[in-house]
Amino acid sequence: MKHVTFSLESRPQQYFGKVCNLPKKNTETGSSPSRSQQAPLISSAANSMAARPANYKVVAKITSSMLAHFWREVQGFHNWENLIEPLHPLLRQEIIRYGELVTACYKAFDLQPTSKRYLNCKYGKKSLLREVGMDNSGYEVTKYIYATPDINIPIQNGDSCGRWIGYVAVSDDDSVRRLGRRDIVVTFRGTVTNPEWIANLMSSLTPARLDPHDPRPDVKVESGFLSLYTSDESDNKFGLGSCREQLLSEVSRLINKYKGETLSITLAGHSMGSSLAILLAYDISELGLNISTDSSIVPVTVFSYGGPRVGNSGFKKRCEKLGVKVLRIVNVNDPITKLPGVVFNENFRVLMGGRYEFPWSCSCYAHIGVELVLDFFNMQNPSCVHDLETYISLLRCPNNIVDEINNQRDGSDFLSKARDLLSLSAQNFNMIPWRNAAENMMINLVQSQRT
Repeated sequence: MKHVTFSLESRPQQYFGKVCNLPKKNTETGSSPSRSQQAPLISSAANSMAARPANYKVVAKITSSMLAHFWREVQGFHNWENLIEPLHPLLRQEIIRYGELVTACYKAFDLQPTSKRYLNCKYGKKSLLREVGMDNSGYEVTKYIYATPDINIPIQNGDSCGRWIGYVAVSDDDSVRRLGRRDIVVTFRGTVTNPEWIANLMSSLTPARLDPHDPRPDVKVESGFLSLYTSDESDNKFGLGSCREQLLSEVSRLINKYKGETLSITLAGHSMGSSLAILLAYDISELGLNISTDSSIVPVTVFSYGGPRVGNSGFKKRCEKLGVKVLRIVNVNDPITKLPGVVFNENFRVLMGGRYEFPWSCSCYAHIGVELVLDFFNMQNPSCVHDLETYISLLRCPNNIVDEINNQRDGSDFLSKARDLLSLSAQNFNMIPWRNAAENMMINLVQSQRT
């Protein structure tokens, strides 16, 4: 697993300030270059980004204009080789941008129990991004996505247990010129409701079987995540279809609508949402929905923020063979990124450098993709180790003192509100044992990072 650690105490200060050359395209064939043809990294004289040098805006403008020419590399065409260490400003810019699109899910999620839109989106599709302060994002929301956990417990509100989980958006015409392609984006929020928390604790592996023509029993994923992805409300006359059905239908519609254009499919999620993003990426690729009529392949990329493991080694190998690209942005001390499979994971299933594999390796969880590791453990508020806005803040201003980020947080953030609501609903629905089990597990894992 490729990774680089940025420690606030020991990290070389110039990492985020470096500007690196991206690989040049092969203009003769129109294809991307081989790894041996890539240009070496060249460090510029740019100062620390935290100091906001005089040429900061110029650098930002240059990297933005580069995106249209090198978007495939930024989307992981070469598995982000030579872009992670040091972290290229253009890639960092895109990580922040997609992270902000995920943050919109939290900002728009209604946590007021007295509201008619409780546990759903507060705004309509046309006004969502504008209402959360992202009217200049360059994307148009086309569909809202709802997930239905197949968990038999009392629900919080109404007859439907489907809850708003994210949205699908597509880049507008102006952004197409800037991005170099028409970008289809799907974003997912993290865990909030009681059924979702219970689904997260269902850590048993089960065959995905998403392709009816080839079930692939060796490809296994976490049962709780699969339940969120595939469960529907078939027993309810006016119930929702599964999260999977909603997503595949909308993504297929957009691919067909913009056929003939250069397309990309970008899936971004935080925490549990990153698991759904990876499942969707696998599903799209396994079914071949990203293969156009002229046999060209639409790249599928996942930006995962603080995401857990999703499946076993068979799932990992299949995703790699299908060309699914996953960039995992994690805090090294974030306990969620260690789950599931704290013990039985990719590090446990082999001996002697990977030459020998245990018979039970198919039952071990394995992370997917390339890992970008951040380190911001020294927080006054322990909840920050998994907070998406803290992830983005550190990427945007990497040399800021952690205490400054703490001082900007007044304790009224989304996750705090969600935790309070979970406490209330736990008392009403006899959910206290589940909540306590989850909290104890998180506390133990966080404390284990100190030793």
